[in-house]
Amino acid sequence: MNTKKSILDIAKQTILLESEAVANLANLLDSDFSDVVELIYKSKGRLIITGIGKSAIIANKIVATLNSTGTPSVFMHAADAIHGDLGLILEDDLVICISKSGNTPEIKVLVPLIKNAKNKLIAITGNIDSFLGQQSDYNLNAFVAQEACPNNLAPTTSTTAQLVIGDALAVCLLELREFSSKDFAKYHPGGALGKRLYLRVHDLSSVNEKPQVELSTPLKDVIVEISEKRLGVTAVVENNKIMGIITDGDLRRMLSKSDDFMSYTAKDIMSSNPKRIAEDAMAVDAMEQMETNGISQLLVESDGNYAGVIHLHDLIKEGII
Repeated sequence: MNTKKSILDIAKQTILLESEAVANLANLLDSDFSDVVELIYKSKGRLIITGIGKSAIIANKIVATLNSTGTPSVFMHAADAIHGDLGLILEDDLVICISKSGNTPEIKVLVPLIKNAKNKLIAITGNIDSFLGQQSDYNLNAFVAQEACPNNLAPTTSTTAQLVIGDALAVCLLELREFSSKDFAKYHPGGALGKRLYLRVHDLSSVNEKPQVELSTPLKDVIVEISEKRLGVTAVVENNKIMGIITDGDLRRMLSKSDDFMSYTAKDIMSSNPKRIAEDAMAVDAMEQMETNGISQLLVESDGNYAGVIHLHDLIKEGII
């Protein structure tokens, strides 16, 4: 047993067993699933999801997924529900109860209370002939032939199946709601993911210095501008229009090629037609443009006028890269 091969064999067997069980869920889908999706989509209330034990943990995850994709949902622990938390359920709410066996004592106490309140009850269960399955208005079949646990006891394959059913519900509802990346950003404002979806170039460039020189600016003043603004670059501007760019690299290359450079101006050493980006573009687009062109800065424009610089370090600091 204590060999790498035996450990890998067990892991592979677990993965294959669970993947086969998940694939079989597609064969168990029936009209109840589509009816449930329509019911949730048209509901004026929330979706209350309950369970006990490992099923309660899965219920929490499904609630999180639904909330983040536009379906208001609340978790209610089945044991707590019969000790006061039943008050969470409002008149227009729908209830999903998750249970592998559908026959646990807490479920048998809770289900009649939900039914008495006239709320629609949806079961996600591995046993549609159970108490829960028989009492529910709709059944989402999460049957699995066996757990990955060698004793066929620890919830493994069964909880994976429950989670997949929840994901299928969330994705169907997402599609019905035409839930876009902008909507997703609204619910995920924090972290790198949210920033990739809502952060714009202006949000970053506006807090930077705005290095700029004119075509006729002497080389000494160009060096001072680049050094003072600390972005490794300066725009060359005429009438607020971008004419070119000078980077630290341009200065190094110029110094390596010539000993007589004191008479140079910005025009003599600038690179024409530099890469640029609109200030209302997404910051992630700036990242992609930098990666594609192998550069670390982009000049920013607003209505065709020079508006500043966005640097690779800005994107790194915000966690976009």
